[in-house]
Amino acid sequence: MSGERFREIDALRGTAVVMMVIFHTVFAVSFLGVLDIDVIQGFWRDFALATATLFILIAGVSISVSSARAGPALGPWRLALKNLRRGAGIFLVGMGITAVTWVFVRDQFVIFGVLHCIGLSIALSPLFLRFGSRNLIPGAVILLLGPVVGMINGPLPLLWIGIHPADFASLDYVPLVPWLGVFLLGMSLGATLYAGGRRSFPVRPGAGGGLLARPVEFLGRHSLPIYLVHIPVILILLALVVPGLGPRMAAVFLP
Repeated sequence: MSGERFREIDALRGTAVVMMVIFHTVFAVSFLGVLDIDVIQGFWRDFALATATLFILIAGVSISVSSARAGPALGPWRLALKNLRRGAGIFLVGMGITAVTWVFVRDQFVIFGVLHCIGLSIALSPLFLRFGSRNLIPGAVILLLGPVVGMINGPLPLLWIGIHPADFASLDYVPLVPWLGVFLLGMSLGATLYAGGRRSFPVRPGAGGGLLARPVEFLGRHSLPIYLVHIPVILILLALVVPGLGPRMAAVFLP
């Protein structure tokens, strides 16, 4: 069926959601001084990068699948407009994150985070859909450019590319270079494994963990609203279980 959901995609996105909640819980515990945990380097830094990679890779796979399904009915121009609107919507949600963090964590507020990156990547996807699995090439090139661009200091308006002032700091920074490369690798993967919007590999009936996988798939189907509410929920739960943390939170977020 053209509207069939692929459970493995939902499960992978749900896995990314679980990883995100774990990392942000650890980050909150560290940021608020509950425990001395280094989230800037080492294991937890790698864990955060793996989480972002999985989210953005699956976003690329998903846009490849949905575009392959909708393309024949919409045509290239209407499909491009559909993806532009979809990307703009996600980008605007990212701008909401910018506004909230500017109010509460102004010295490290989010200017261009994961939602900004995914939204802009989806908006740009019509430029790359024609290449299908060959998006592996520009994706790899953009990834290789990442370390080079990351060493360049420049004005704040170039932040979205990966160039930023030397003293720039943010709670979440996911520029197009190198992360658009991850998105394009996802598009390449989607075009290879789901050509024409259909799964090109066999799946055994009952494969995927059965009932154990259902909660993870549910998280994957509702990843955006979970993204928006999970941090307040984490902070509320921490305030309830850690003695004296509530006043400390007020001092951090409401100076």
